[in-house]
Amino acid sequence: QLQLVESGGGLVQPGGSLRLSCAASGSTLTYYAIGWYRQAPGMEREKVSCISSTGGKTTYADSVKGRFTISRDNDKDTVYLQMNSLKPDDTAIYYCAGGAYSCSDYVSHDPHVWGQGTQVIVSA
Repeated sequence: QLQLVESGGGLVQPGGSLRLSCAASGSTLTYYAIGWYRQAPGMEREKVSCISSTGGKTTYADSVKGRFTISRDNDKDTVYLQMNSLKPDDTAIYYCAGGAYSCSDYVSHDPHVWGQGTQVIVSA
């Protein structure tokens, strides 16, 4: 059964960078579109980005376009989120999630499988 594990979070100054990783356990994530979501205190959960199973298609929230890049290495069973030019508003718990085959499925339905989350804090 598919399990997802996030890593790479931490404390970073405004303008800094972090790379988050989403790794599969128990099964492979290579067949699935994988989304990155975040939730800040007092805020609703926000979809940050999504990548198709092959990596050929990606989507980004307007708030992160030009700063974040999603990618995947299916040989390593891992999806990445490179975050550059970080802002305090990026502070949140970041989750990866999957289970469907297309990013369009996550527009109207929540993914079936979620990781435990990794904390990102952007502060001087």
